[in-house]
Amino acid sequence: MMEKKVWFITGASKGLGLSLVKKLLGEGYLVAATSRNIIELQEAVEADRNVFLPLAMNLTDEKSIEQAIKDTVTHFGQVDVIVNNAGYGLTGALEELTDAEIRQNFDINVFGSINVIRKAMPYLRKQKSGHIFNISSIGGFTGLFPGFGSYCATKFAVHGFSESLYEDVKPFGIHVTIVSPGYFRTNFLEESSLNVPKNEIAEYTNVRASQDTHQNSYNGNQNGDPEKAAAAFIEVANMPEPPLHLFLGQDAYDFANAKIAMVQQDMDKVKTLAVSTGFN
Repeated sequence: MMEKKVWFITGASKGLGLSLVKKLLGEGYLVAATSRNIIELQEAVEADRNVFLPLAMNLTDEKSIEQAIKDTVTHFGQVDVIVNNAGYGLTGALEELTDAEIRQNFDINVFGSINVIRKAMPYLRKQKSGHIFNISSIGGFTGLFPGFGSYCATKFAVHGFSESLYEDVKPFGIHVTIVSPGYFRTNFLEESSLNVPKNEIAEYTNVRASQDTHQNSYNGNQNGDPEKAAAAFIEVANMPEPPLHLFLGQDAYDFANAKIAMVQQDMDKVKTLAVSTGFN
């Protein structure tokens, strides 16, 4: 069993993270999983401590993260795959959201993942192998969702730093994959994972409509199957040359293709003007 990779997954007590943990354990992998609430995690996953290590971890506390990864290596002897899955949604027009609300969104969705990477890298560099999955979103590739400006900004940030990280760690034999899921049938759109602004502005009727659609129409009817997403993670992790970009779901592909077409159209529209701005 020790020949199989050791996975370290954040935000594992629910959603895609929980589905991935269960799938991995079912296939004989060794898994360390983190959550703010370790009791919730232990109740969600019943597995022998020889193969499963539940950990309480605070993404905004570097010492907590450092200890969790150290405990994983001490327990299993190594760590091979890092999955930065923890995060939450935030709706609201940018004018409605307070500085504190937006900064908290970035603290978890962006800096939390960077903190994990920073603390995991010494182990991965030393063994000259590893794979980092950073969970972005289709909202990290296209931001055309009313009321999701903060959330999309955090996921665009994940996308951006992950592409640079891909080049940073390539010399050490470490892979990086940006995961951009579409709508999957998890609790992401429920109150526990999707925050709303404390101070709503009545004029933003389009934002309220988008918020209502996500909470009451999409929620529970998403087409994406988390079990199949988990299987995709494992398959990609076992590829000799895994992709940098992993879009999950037909809807993710449709949104991505629409964004690519829009960018290409905009570039073509002003190409003569745009390329004429050099000195020569």
